[in-house]
Amino acid sequence: MNTNFNNQIANQYTSNSQKIRVLTEDWVDREIFCPACGNNIDNYENNRPVADFFCPTCKEEYELKSKKNSIGSKIVDGAYKTMIERLQSNNNPNFFLLNYNIKNYSIQNFFVIPKHFFVPEIIEKRKPLSDTARRAGWIGCNILLKTIPQTGKIFYIKNQKAESKSKVLNDWQKTLFLREQKEPLSKGWVLDVMNCIDRLEKNEFKLDEVYNFEKDLELKHPGNNHVKDKIRQQLQLLRDKGYLSFVSRGKYKLN
Repeated sequence: MNTNFNNQIANQYTSNSQKIRVLTEDWVDREIFCPACGNNIDNYENNRPVADFFCPTCKEEYELKSKKNSIGSKIVDGAYKTMIERLQSNNNPNFFLLNYNIKNYSIQNFFVIPKHFFVPEIIEKRKPLSDTARRAGWIGCNILLKTIPQTGKIFYIKNQKAESKSKVLNDWQKTLFLREQKEPLSKGWVLDVMNCIDRLEKNEFKLDEVYNFEKDLELKHPGNNHVKDKIRQQLQLLRDKGYLSFVSRGKYKLN
């Protein structure tokens, strides 16, 4: 996989934002395959309000976001109200995130966040624009990357190193079961427990280690008085869906 932009195609532009838009969209169109089915993706010719790319084979749609220098902990996005409405609709796209080096315009990282990882809790409302702004009162939002489990960030390129196509496709399939979780609260619990497992930073772990996050989960779900029961329930679900394996009593392993 080529990790460099074709800089010549942007020579006619003077605006840096226009250059980056042209360079990133061209690179994705040339280099990236659909993580859902492995076939080529196409870009939408017109500026659609929802997505930038689509897969003509499996019909998945993708919106491209770009960041310079480092990935960071959040992505600046559009209107908060529009984003929340999209999360509740059927046409919410998956997100491509491209992180590039501003000095030489090369790709540092590129990954996809499947749409089934998007819940209202990962959307941060920004402050309204001031009364003197051109769009006074407008409220934007940020996508909080740090709240998305690691398995929700499927890398094609990580630290300038390309991952195999088979790994990308397998990583996509691993979490598709989340699309079965239609209720945001139910999905939120699954994602919260996945994040707790991430924080353990180990491949094998014990139930008691996940219980250690009980206080954190109580703060996120103040209406639930049976947090340990919910933890066990989510671990059972993750085991049934093949995300985890049961090793022995009270012990699990990530697949």
